Amino acid sequence: MLELSKELNSRGYQVTVITTWPEYNLNGNKEVREFSEIEEELGITVIRIKTLPHHNINYFLRGIAQLLMPLQFLLKLWMYKVKVDACIIYSPPLTLAFVGIVLKIQGVKSLLNIQDLFPQNAIDLGVLRNPIQIWFFRCIEIISYRFSDCITVHSEGNRQSILKKYPDLTNKLKTLHNWIDLDHHQTGELGIDFRKKWNLKQPLIAVFAGVMGPSQYLNLILNIANRIQDNSEILFLLVGDGTEKENLIDSAAERKLTNVRFENFVSREDYPSLLKVCSLGLVCLSPLNRTPVVPGKILGYMAAGLPVLAFLHDESDGHAIIQEAECGITSNSSDEEACVQAFRKILACKHRFLEMGRSGRSYAEKKFSKKMCVSQMEQLFLK
Repeated sequence: MLELSKELNSRGYQVTVITTWPEYNLNGNKEVREFSEIEEELGITVIRIKTLPHHNINYFLRGIAQLLMPLQFLLKLWMYKVKVDACIIYSPPLTLAFVGIVLKIQGVKSLLNIQDLFPQNAIDLGVLRNPIQIWFFRCIEIISYRFSDCITVHSEGNRQSILKKYPDLTNKLKTLHNWIDLDHHQTGELGIDFRKKWNLKQPLIAVFAGVMGPSQYLNLILNIANRIQDNSEILFLLVGDGTEKENLIDSAAERKLTNVRFENFVSREDYPSLLKVCSLGLVCLSPLNRTPVVPGKILGYMAAGLPVLAFLHDESDGHAIIQEAECGITSNSSDEEACVQAFRKILACKHRFLEMGRSGRSYAEKKFSKKMCVSQMEQLFLK
């Protein structure tokens, strides 16, 4: 959202970002910043809303918080008398699509950017089981899709998945790749030397940086780490936060996995410095997933010139992207033995890490540049 708003602002648009209050994924190593409800940042108006807790809590309470969000967002827009000509809504949470639906009464165009196919992903993971709840969220999905002026998904597989259920959406459903700020990952001086800061001794570091929840299926990473403890040159570095983090820490401790290290969330500003000291970017998704989701961290690793090792479910479009970019290796996350062999295979190719990283960076420049993707979004509004 930061990258999108900055790019739109640079093109002469008056941009207002309305978001929830920053309460998680904050860099705990820096002085705590004081936030205001409304302020100007880099020429962009930012409105922050204190919502009910919706992170690291049970799914029922998260659902209640997300159902209330549209009302809270609309109230603040009206309170601050924000004049809206067009709105871009990110899902999840899908419920925010109702902001666009209400604004549509005033003639506002809305673009719904779908990152996760909810509720299907929650059904696949077993988070949603109750038939009444599933019916309720399916209704929200149908209403959100029907009343949005345009819907974008980040891969062709996601587009086809939606069209199978809703074929009448053909004209409004578009593929718009997620973008990456390539300049943000340009090689240069290290802001922080994380090798020194965290006393990382192993010559090779395989990093997973992001949310640690059930969808990420990080027990697979621990299982792989357990099976290759014979290789003393590799460290599995898991950076971030999420509902599964404490369980993962306990599991690693019980198995005495000396080749696994956990660290807290790293800010966007420091993230490129972290990747610069790493050798390999890890991606993992649960085999219970059935949607063609492409994890955004793949793009971040590619922009940083890191080779990628991805353990994904069969339906993920991430397999095709990594193979086409020739920037790493993928394996089916349902087959632990295949994943272990994939890890050993990529380690055997460590002399090609630089080559694979350059190939991924080149592919990202051609397919995922911020300017190109935002131009495509701009054209959708102009049409």
